[in-house]
Amino acid sequence: MENLDATKYLIKAKIEVEGVAEGADVIGALFGQTEGLLGEDLDLRDLQRSSKIGRITVKISSERGVSSGTIGVPSCLDMVETSLLAAAIETVDRVGPCRAKIKIDKIEDVRANMRKGIAERARGLLDNLIKESKGEGVDLLKLMKENLRVKEAITYGEESLTAGPNISKSDSIIVVEGRSDVLNLLRCGIKNVIAVDGTNIPQTVADLTKEKTTTAFVDGDRGGELILKELLERADIDFVARAPQNVEVEEMSEKQIVKALRNKVPATQYLDIYGIKRKPPERKANKKGEKRHEEKKKTHEEILEDLSGTLKARILNREGKIIKEVSVRDIVGTLRNWSKKSEEGESLVFDGIITQRILDLAVSSGIKRVVGVKMGGRVKQPASIEVLVKD
Repeated sequence: MENLDATKYLIKAKIEVEGVAEGADVIGALFGQTEGLLGEDLDLRDLQRSSKIGRITVKISSERGVSSGTIGVPSCLDMVETSLLAAAIETVDRVGPCRAKIKIDKIEDVRANMRKGIAERARGLLDNLIKESKGEGVDLLKLMKENLRVKEAITYGEESLTAGPNISKSDSIIVVEGRSDVLNLLRCGIKNVIAVDGTNIPQTVADLTKEKTTTAFVDGDRGGELILKELLERADIDFVARAPQNVEVEEMSEKQIVKALRNKVPATQYLDIYGIKRKPPERKANKKGEKRHEEKKKTHEEILEDLSGTLKARILNREGKIIKEVSVRDIVGTLRNWSKKSEEGESLVFDGIITQRILDLAVSSGIKRVVGVKMGGRVKQPASIEVLVKD
């Protein structure tokens, strides 16, 4: 049977012969030694004549008087009959005058592999169909949204800064770095935004921050830090929001933008981090002449959530004010030298695993509380320190 389209199973076996043998010798041994073994219904010759067994293939080679190779027997029988036939083939122990050993390697379900291939091909065809069906509509929708965003953006002030349409009438504003950041926030429906367009803070932005409650929203990289420092020194910033580490504001999704703005922190914390000294500004009035409320103090759990994915650590004082912010890898060195500092640290909150080494150093540094993602293995908690974990 040359045409194997109807094959259900493929019997795969390995053979070793103590002597020199060829494929025809092996096939002859299979027919001869299995004859009558399983009755007339499963006689190998009759099965091949009736096309229930396909052409038997043998690949064998000889080296140093020993022959070894593989046998393939395609079967159109059912699962039970194929298994019986395979077991019968294993009983063949001679090829010509030479001793032989046949071991069934596996019985392969040809149709199962075929179904798997069909399913994979179908998924590929479906993906292409979906892309072709929706691609043009999605691109058109994206293009329309981009055009709307560009139309909503305005130029503001003597410096012709890119801004949202509500920059003048809103009581609060968001200051970002560039035009792309403004357009991304407009896409999310945030229209009280203005760009500084560089590290030199325009006078228009500086004046606006004196009149309105201002949030600086900067990139999560070195460039974002430079912009933030410049804003803190030259403008009246009330809150700071940052993109995730190494992510720019223009790349953020709507969900990320909302989360970052919701988790903004008072600008005074960054003034302390950067060592910037400035006179505390008077509270700004809203449209009704009312004073804005002070930012609610964050819990340690909320601070840990802010640090999620940043691999950073913060040391806080008793009032929850940030005294020091470092990377997680610098925690050990920071705690070792903490006794030399004049500030008194109350809590250590960091985006990492609490280890015995960190706890011991925290105790010796006067830290009363350690907050991390989870506890490391075999950690013994000192009685003098409180430990909180995320889960």
